[in-house]
Amino acid sequence: MTQPKRMWMVRAQRGGRLFEEFKTRSVVAIGWNEMGDMQSFKSRDDFIREVAARYPENRPAQTVVSASQAYRFVREFKVGERILTYNPEERVYLVGTILGAYEYAPPGTIDGNRNIRKVSWDGEVARDLLTVGTRNSLGAISTLFLVPAEAAEEIEKLLIRAPALESLPPVPVEEEITQVDELLKDIQGKAFEFIKDRITRLGWDEMQELVAGLLRAMGYKTRVSPSGSDRGKDIVASPDGFGFESPRIVVEVKHRSGNAMGSQEIRSFLGGRHKDDKGLYVSSGGFTKEARYEA
Repeated sequence: MTQPKRMWMVRAQRGGRLFEEFKTRSVVAIGWNEMGDMQSFKSRDDFIREVAARYPENRPAQTVVSASQAYRFVREFKVGERILTYNPEERVYLVGTILGAYEYAPPGTIDGNRNIRKVSWDGEVARDLLTVGTRNSLGAISTLFLVPAEAAEEIEKLLIRAPALESLPPVPVEEEITQVDELLKDIQGKAFEFIKDRITRLGWDEMQELVAGLLRAMGYKTRVSPSGSDRGKDIVASPDGFGFESPRIVVEVKHRSGNAMGSQEIRSFLGGRHKDDKGLYVSSGGFTKEARYEA
């Protein structure tokens, strides 16, 4: 069985401003002109080193992302593979085939974007014809990315025999809402896990500052204990910042990923509170069943 050809998305700059140039000149193009002709760069590491040298102001993560996209454009794109770009004003995707190898074009070829690939455009597919799942998969903010196989297959089918929008039966509102709700839940779930991943990688002092920052965002003023022996009190939060106004919240922060706090830690924390204090115990490693019972 023949494997379907890969399909790549190359955005026509922000707002699709180069869409018409891509279309009329039968090319796709990317920037990063300061890197010069990238034909001599062979490995992904070569691209990373060059991006780091040419764009020293970039954060390390930015450097890796930019280098990876440039590497794909130069080294991973293959003649005969499918290509996609988007016009957000008309809400249409332009679909075509890569015809040529990577080129470093003369200045001014595509509004200053000198890294190009020649393509042959086959037609357009309206975004409104696509399912919610496919629309979501094409919503990445990256300049360049590989289109998921299921989305590529759907686009190819619509390109061959796309119905007119006005001839389509309307999608039931309830069905559309259900699809969007499921998509939203999926995005929220992934975002929640990514946030937890980031929190796990924080240092202890950063974790303490995060908790204090959350309390300040809720309207409290905070005092953070200096590093060292905290005697069970990392943060004190109150409306006035002095602890005179109620509620006075005493916070202990434990940042031990994978190590749940037990009942003894909770018992010690509760035992050290004044009768009018409110206690907040934060553990990035969670709590045992016994600790929850103790609380």
